[in-house]
Amino acid sequence: MTDESKQKPLKPKPTLSLEVGAKATRKLRAQRHVTRTVWFGLGMMGLIGWSVAIPTLLGAVTGLWLDQRYPEGRSWTLALLVVGLAIGCLNAWHWVTKEDRAMREEQEDNDE
Repeated sequence: MTDESKQKPLKPKPTLSLEVGAKATRKLRAQRHVTRTVWFGLGMMGLIGWSVAIPTLLGAVTGLWLDQRYPEGRSWTLALLVVGLAIGCLNAWHWVTKEDRAMREEQEDNDE
């Protein structure tokens, strides 16, 4: 056996038209995703932050109001603060799941 027969066969290089077509496809896909920028990510983080903060603050304020109106041995402030935090976390989880689902569907559409 010669050294030439032991070598792996060379892969044919893609033609220029295939390379240009692949680059054009990538550019078109990138143009469709213009809205997914750093600002979009920061906006989403802000949305998630506010979706947790607002219910938590509303729970705390309502608890303070109840503690002033109906003073008892229990702390309405602490209880409603925890309830507001739980509602806010569920709300944030909803937004993240919704965005994740949208990104996966978009990715599947692009792969087809």
